[in-house]
Amino acid sequence: MKKAFNLYSALSLLIFFALLYGCKKEPDMPTLTTTTVTNITTVSASSGGNITLNGGAEVTARGVCWGTTTMPTIAGSKTSDGADVGTFTSAITGLTPNTDYFVRAYATNSVGTSYGNEVTFKTNPVTGAVVTTTTVTSVTTTTAVSGGNITSDGGGSITARGVCWATTANPDLTKSKTTDGSGTGTFTSNLTALTPGTLYHVRAYATNSSGTTYGADVTFTTVPVIPTVTTALITSPTQTGATTGGNVTANGGAAVTARGVCYGTAPAPAIGGAHTTDGAGDGAFVSNLTGLTPSTLYYVRAYATNSAGTAYGAELSFTTSAVLLATVTTTAVTSPTNNSATSGGNVTSTGGGTITARGVCWGTSPSPVATGSHTTETGTSGSFTSSLTNLNEATLYYVRAYATNSAGTAYGNEVSFRTLLRDASGNLYHTVVVGTQVWMVENLKTTKFNDNTDIQNVTGDGAWILLSAPAYCWMLNDAATYKDLYGALYNGYAVEDGKLCPTGWKVPSDDDFKTLELHLGMAADQIDLWGARGTNQGAQMKATSGWLDSGNGTNLSGLTAVPAGYRYYDDGTFRGTGSFSYWWSSSADGTSLWYRRLDSNASSVYRASNVKIAGKSVRCIKN
Repeated sequence: MKKAFNLYSALSLLIFFALLYGCKKEPDMPTLTTTTVTNITTVSASSGGNITLNGGAEVTARGVCWGTTTMPTIAGSKTSDGADVGTFTSAITGLTPNTDYFVRAYATNSVGTSYGNEVTFKTNPVTGAVVTTTTVTSVTTTTAVSGGNITSDGGGSITARGVCWATTANPDLTKSKTTDGSGTGTFTSNLTALTPGTLYHVRAYATNSSGTTYGADVTFTTVPVIPTVTTALITSPTQTGATTGGNVTANGGAAVTARGVCYGTAPAPAIGGAHTTDGAGDGAFVSNLTGLTPSTLYYVRAYATNSAGTAYGAELSFTTSAVLLATVTTTAVTSPTNNSATSGGNVTSTGGGTITARGVCWGTSPSPVATGSHTTETGTSGSFTSSLTNLNEATLYYVRAYATNSAGTAYGNEVSFRTLLRDASGNLYHTVVVGTQVWMVENLKTTKFNDNTDIQNVTGDGAWILLSAPAYCWMLNDAATYKDLYGALYNGYAVEDGKLCPTGWKVPSDDDFKTLELHLGMAADQIDLWGARGTNQGAQMKATSGWLDSGNGTNLSGLTAVPAGYRYYDDGTFRGTGSFSYWWSSSADGTSLWYRRLDSNASSVYRASNVKIAGKSVRCIKN
């Protein structure tokens, strides 16, 4: 029985060991998770993992691996964070700013390496550095010291730092700047080549990969220097004075509070002696030196004063003079009539002497002098007005102002004018010389013959065509509108009477017109033709305005012909204003009279004859 029991026990033990060793499990890879990424910066982060099972074999390596593509492995970037199971922390470094990364924890045993779940994160972008501007010190006329302090690099390396400055607020790197190394912390900057007495703005700067940031705008003013001034050339010296001045070309950085010239009979005159005071500020100024002694050598220097002191320009010298002839200009002639006019002059310099006489002189020859016809006006300097009287009508006169002092008589520039022509009705006319002829510039508008007898004014159309005696009318019977503009229209009977023009003047003959046309360039073989003749002679006679249909002329002759129209011989009606100008001649063509016509649509001159009952304009010519 005992033997059977032992056999049973041995058999049971054998079965136990067979089960024990025949069912043992093989080792496996570890089981782990990846820790969420924290402490993210531009170039680093924190992660880690938790190994919950070693897989039946000892964990020999653990950490995290990462990369910019999914499923990073230990073949790439990784940490090594000890061994064994449980949690661990990993420091991820050497990253690129503003970049997406993938992270997995890993654990290695004898079987192999397993990975935790994949997590992602993005590194922070680099931001601008934080920089402050140092207060400016050690300010001189052209230099100063500043700097800055970079308290944060913004997550990126500081590659450049310094200060920039300008005369306008918030200077940047496009302005003047220093370059003072790299990295964070304080630095010192030297500002050079500055302008004295100038307000400057300064900002520290720091540059990293995100760009350039600036500190606060700090201002300072460089130390001023004395101004820069030049002495103006001396002009207009007289017996007792002269004109000079200066130019403050730089104020030295401080306001110029006084400027002028100092002068004296010894070299290097200064403001402690005789000087002028000519305002303040920069730029040019004029100084008038007075109370000087004639024929004396003087020395002159311009000066300018600011808070730094007084500066002087170059020294110049001059000698005062004896009395010179006065300087006088002649005033243009105005208000001419048939026997008078107004002129005058301006004595701009007495020549250093006293003006004892002044006025205007005139005559019919150039360069009139004060021993001929002249006026005598009061006063010694400045402008004056003179009335010229007892003149001959329609005559060319020459006029000069004059001024007399102890040096003699000085004359102004010569001007010329023509007196006007007066008709029997008191109307005045300008005249012009064309070649050898003297013509009226306006159409005749007298209502009287030159013997003072009246010319009848006929208004009715029917009455006009029945006339056989001298008559005149105004265009459209409207004197208020057309008298001064166009003059009168006369019939041929008024012309042939011989007394229509002022005494000494006449209605031009057909030959007079031919002489005019030849002078204006008409070919000789054209002048006797009937109808349109010549080239541009009509344009030379026509006024430059007032003609319709672009018919204005050049008026090179000065005759200023206007489109006065005409009165039609057949029915007495008014026609052609704006388009035609008719001028009677005194020459007969049988029972008719020759005339000239200018058209708005032509540059030539039309010659023909017409019955005396027609109404046309008249231009008088001097006998």
